Amino acid sequence: QVQLEESGGGLVPPGGSLRLSCTASGRTFSSYRMGWFRQAPGKEREFVARISALDGVTTYYADSVKGRFTISRDNAKNTAYLQMNSLKPEDTAVYYCAAVNGLRNINAEYDYWGKGTQVTVSS
Repeated sequence: QVQLEESGGGLVPPGGSLRLSCTASGRTFSSYRMGWFRQAPGKEREFVARISALDGVTTYYADSVKGRFTISRDNAKNTAYLQMNSLKPEDTAVYYCAAVNGLRNINAEYDYWGKGTQVTVSS
């Protein structure tokens, strides 16, 4: 069982930056592939980014955030991060982190989810 908790959300003007953190419980954090998702009001949840288990050498991003967002992980701190730069109003959403065993197929559903953190991009 893994429990995830997001933090770092807030209100930021367009063009600004935020770093989200996702802290996990348990001793096997490194074995999980981590993902970030977001859900804007009235829209379905969408994929944002993912990072491979263990050394996190492989990352993948949605086209809408590529070049602006960076996902990373620190296994010693049981934490995954999402650095968000050049934020746009359309990035406004609740951001969720999720975890799935790193041995599962790349398209496997994520098993564990946090409760989310609100990001609002507005002047």
